[in-house]
Amino acid sequence: MATGIVAGYGTLASIAARFLYPSRKTEENWQFLATLDSIRAGQSMIYQTPGGAKVVVARRQAADLAESFVALSSVCPHLGCAVHWESQNNRFFCPCHNGAFDPSGTATEGPPASANQSLERFPLKVQDGLLYIAISSEPLTRRAES
Repeated sequence: MATGIVAGYGTLASIAARFLYPSRKTEENWQFLATLDSIRAGQSMIYQTPGGAKVVVARRQAADLAESFVALSSVCPHLGCAVHWESQNNRFFCPCHNGAFDPSGTATEGPPASANQSLERFPLKVQDGLLYIAISSEPLTRRAES
């Protein structure tokens, strides 16, 4: 009986340790998004990562810098509705329950603000007139297991 208890708690401790202390960091790769002149200030584009995540990329300023762009998940954390960029209001908007997010992805109105939810942000870089996004290179099967 003691052996069974030790084996059961040992297995539980092993699973908890793998969850709390993953063996390796998620690897990221830079992937081409667009040429800088293809997105004007105030415009946005939808991008789908190879892993299936939908991202809205908006250009907030005309400068050719990564800081002029923002890339956020286009899925509202409240109910999973599609979020879009409203340049006239300088915000991301979810029409399902009037959720609004500032340009950095922080909720400012509606149920996402009440729940203190934010949109996931993706790193961007500009190089040689091209815009790149950092995406996870971890296989989908590995993410599904964790």
